[in-house]
Amino acid sequence: MKKISLFFALMLSFLAQAQYQISENEVTRIETELASDAMEGRGMFTPGIERASTFIENEFKRIGLTYYKELPTYRQDFLIKGKKANNVIGIIPGKSKPNEYVIFSGHYDHLGMKTSGKDTIFNGANDDASGITAVITLAEYFKKKNDNERTLIFVAFTGEETGGYGSSFFSNAINADQVVAMFNIEMIGTESKWGRNSAYITGFERSDFGTILQKNLVGSGFNFYQDPYPQEQLFYRSDNARLAALGVPAHTISTSKMDVEPNYHKVSDEVNTLDMNNMTEIIKSIAISSQSIISGDATPSRVPKMKN
Repeated sequence: MKKISLFFALMLSFLAQAQYQISENEVTRIETELASDAMEGRGMFTPGIERASTFIENEFKRIGLTYYKELPTYRQDFLIKGKKANNVIGIIPGKSKPNEYVIFSGHYDHLGMKTSGKDTIFNGANDDASGITAVITLAEYFKKKNDNERTLIFVAFTGEETGGYGSSFFSNAINADQVVAMFNIEMIGTESKWGRNSAYITGFERSDFGTILQKNLVGSGFNFYQDPYPQEQLFYRSDNARLAALGVPAHTISTSKMDVEPNYHKVSDEVNTLDMNNMTEIIKSIAISSQSIISGDATPSRVPKMKN
């Protein structure tokens, strides 16, 4: 009887884990839609970026995310030089620490279209449909897992390519003291300089965020490294920068080889250039590495505030 009980216990454990697995098929589905020609490069103030926003909103609705604060929808509307724009935000309320926030983010805007040429669409598959794909799949993973003690906020920012407008608006509207950590995800569709099963964290040395993540990955074969491109100043060049300047341990996770990435900001940045299997493993590793932070067992040290 003991052996049978143990067998059923193991089966139940396996089935529970299977409920919230991150699959390559799902990652590919989301990535392919976001980087499709129908999105027309997701340029600001275009029908393409409106379609991208609607797609993300529908994914958040399908997953069952809650609206952010008092917003009536998943859209956080604001103006950029008099023109309407919006972030897309959904949350999973925390069970015991609802006023402590962990953010998972990326940007869904890109460069739009050229006026001439054989290929006119900047599909932005890696930059940053890959990051938004991660945000959506992580949202579904944690929603099904349903054990987060801290509130999880999933944000698709707009306006990153034109000056970080979306993340600036969001950061000004949230109490930075309540944000425990920010996982900003930017360009994870290609192998890092160390090969597969690896990524780097910008500003690694500015807090113990990366050390906590790596501790949670011991034995997994996946490694987070320090940013190997310090001359590029990446820590303050993505959507993590606004909250990092306010003292939040807000870091960007990336694999982009900034010195030799062949499709960066080119019309050739398409889905067929990405390693979907490796990208899926990176998303899984982000999910695993964040566990002690979302459970409230670990709290990253604050980043020194930027002086005015």
